[in-house]
Amino acid sequence: MNEGIFKAMSDSTRRKIIELLKEGPKTAGEISSHFSYTQPTISRHLNVLKNANLVIDQREGNFIIYRLNTTILQEWLGWIFEHFGGGDNDEKE
Repeated sequence: MNEGIFKAMSDSTRRKIIELLKEGPKTAGEISSHFSYTQPTISRHLNVLKNANLVIDQREGNFIIYRLNTTILQEWLGWIFEHFGGGDNDEKE
């Protein structure tokens, strides 16, 4: 499992960004409007999420649109359940 995912998810601001992106793709400006931080600070958080492959960015005209990389999130959650319980893997017949 990518250690960058744990670093990325350890920060409450980045967890909030993930929550916002669950609603759908957003620009950096739309994301930063939910915080009292400057846009460069939010961009640094987005870069950490991108480096962990949790977020994908795509240029559309003059904007960069950020969206969740649901494949990585599903893999990460599966790993969490496998190693820490909470899934059906705990009850083997």
